Amino acid sequence: MVMNNMEIPQFEREFRIHVYETSADERVNLCSLFNYMQDLAAEHAIKLGYGRDDLMRGNHFWVLSRMFAVISEWPFRDETIIVRTWPYGTDSIFALRFYEVLFPDIRIIASASSSWLILDAKTRKIQRPDQNLTRYNSIKEQTGMPLRIASRLDEASPDGDLSSEFRVKPSDLDVNLHTNNVNYLKWTTDVYDFDFMMKHVPSSVEINYLAESMLGENIIIRTSREAGNGLFFRHSIFRTSDSRELCRIKLGWKERKN
Repeated sequence: MVMNNMEIPQFEREFRIHVYETSADERVNLCSLFNYMQDLAAEHAIKLGYGRDDLMRGNHFWVLSRMFAVISEWPFRDETIIVRTWPYGTDSIFALRFYEVLFPDIRIIASASSSWLILDAKTRKIQRPDQNLTRYNSIKEQTGMPLRIASRLDEASPDGDLSSEFRVKPSDLDVNLHTNNVNYLKWTTDVYDFDFMMKHVPSSVEINYLAESMLGENIIIRTSREAGNGLFFRHSIFRTSDSRELCRIKLGWKERKN
């Protein structure tokens, strides 16, 4: 993509929605949608020279800190979709990246923004983005912001409903040996009543990742409905051993149209 003689490094790929990536309604599930975007982001970062292996040479690694997505359509199994991503410079300590998910006829399925941090692998201290990332700040001046970036979320109400306690399993872990970020979203959607899920679909998702969780740790989720217009729920995910809050998720829902 070229705008005002400046090339914006976009990257896109087609995905076919497999049956194992869908829910009971045969439409793509929320976790698969987020996996597509993050899979593409990782691939694009490698092509731009700041992928996981590039950072690890300096004893650093990426962590996803925040994400915000608006979803308008839910494709069926075997449909083909296009996922597109591009870097958007930095915002203080965060490296920003945007996404679009589209049908081949260019109808928008979802738009999303993500805010990433670089951590030192040994000390876990945040590192400031380097020039390879700040050079994309000029994109903001050329294009404007296509979607707001994720903000700091409030935790779920203290009198919210508590889930059953469960344990982090080996299948929850990523290459850094902490819980894969999409699994927090999976844990959260699993607290909803099945009948509610069959009558509603998510319309927006906002996530703040606050701390790591590891194999064998016990987890509990607190959920509260947000007052006001719309159907919004806040979720706080805690480690039970020290009551440390690991993640906050705000989910917006709308009635399903068959």
